[in-house]
Amino acid sequence: MTTPAMRNRRAVVTGASSGIGEAVVRALRGADWDVVGVARRADRLDALDAEVGSASFAADLTREADVAALAEHVASTGDVHALVHIAGGARGTDRVEDGDPDDWRWMFEVNVLSAQLVTAALLPLLRAGIANSGDASPHADALYVTSTAAQTAYPGGAGYNAAKAGEAMLVHALRLELNGEPIRVTEIAPGMVYTPEFTLNRLGGDRAQAESVYDGVEHPLVAADVADVIAYALNAPGHVNLDLVTMRPVAQSAQHLLARGPLRPRT
Repeated sequence: MTTPAMRNRRAVVTGASSGIGEAVVRALRGADWDVVGVARRADRLDALDAEVGSASFAADLTREADVAALAEHVASTGDVHALVHIAGGARGTDRVEDGDPDDWRWMFEVNVLSAQLVTAALLPLLRAGIANSGDASPHADALYVTSTAAQTAYPGGAGYNAAKAGEAMLVHALRLELNGEPIRVTEIAPGMVYTPEFTLNRLGGDRAQAESVYDGVEHPLVAADVADVIAYALNAPGHVNLDLVTMRPVAQSAQHLLARGPLRPRT
């Protein structure tokens, strides 16, 4: 997939220290965007900055003080034209009756509360970026990575289902609330994506169990696949809004239907 490069635009990308967030930083830098990568792990952000020329800011996006500091930093260093909110995560695979309230609380905070805090803090900066643009038809973007877990429930996933569905509803409501403004609101909902940390963290660090999730699956999505779609959405003509993109590997026809083994035509 190729998209035209866009110059003199800046994006704030959350969850930038690994996985999809890191891949998006790389993709946008490759398309000549300026990028502020945001995550809690400053050492990883610094290494990414040194490699691709991004500009990092370490923050815990569930803390109001950190989000306020991020907004102040971004405002003091230039215009911003896109918020790409990827930070989030899952913990546990408990049934509803066995759910750990601490895990559920954490999932709500990192997936829903962080989205609300960052959006509220950066919307004024997106509007300022529009006002300061020299384009004939300026626009800004608010893009969120949710999950197919927001669309379909599955046993053992209720906490994550609820958190991602909550984030998706935030995105849908935001699009309605911003009607009449040149701000595109986009939701990217990936299915199975192989990243080094997501499933490992969800399963409490059990590497063998985490790897078994992908056993036999031919070509699960990888972070760069999702980043490619995000870069396309941001680089599309300003009047084009991709409201919702659901993306899965071919082997995953639905949340519950996953082919393990080679994909081949029926004879």
